[in-house]
Amino acid sequence: MEYITGIHALNLTCSLDTCGDWHQSAIQWSNPFFRNSKDSIFGQYGIEKDIKIPESDGLYNVANHIRALLDILELGKFTLAQGMRDDYICNDKYSLEIFDQVIKLSTAPLWPKIDRFMEKEYLMAWVRYRREYTHERLA
Repeated sequence: MEYITGIHALNLTCSLDTCGDWHQSAIQWSNPFFRNSKDSIFGQYGIEKDIKIPESDGLYNVANHIRALLDILELGKFTLAQGMRDDYICNDKYSLEIFDQVIKLSTAPLWPKIDRFMEKEYLMAWVRYRREYTHERLA
C-alpha cells in the first residue's frame, strides 16, 4: 500500500494523542514523501486511511506519527527523528508500543545506530527494555 510518511506525515494530525510537528506551512506539499508498506518490516502498522493533506483535493493513506518516525529510523535519517520522544510523540504512554516496533529492526544493518539513537531519546527506559528483550530471547 502506498502511503505518505516522514516529515510530511509528522506535520498532519493523526488518531494518536501525540504532538507531531508544527511546521506544516514550511512543507512542500506538492511532492509528499511516499513509501510502499510492502517494502518495510512494519507492513501496514500505523497507516491511517482517507486522510486529507494540504494543497490537494484527494484522500491519502498516511502514516501516524509513530509509524512516520519508525520509517525515518528504518531509512537511517536520524537527524529528522531527533526529538522523537519529547518533540514529536510527547506522550510516554506509547513508549512500549514504540519499543515493540523498533526492536523489529534489530537485524537491520543500521541497528547499532538505531539502538544508539533510541538510547539518547529514551535513556534507561530503552536500555531496560532492550536488556529484557535480549534476556527473554536467550532464555
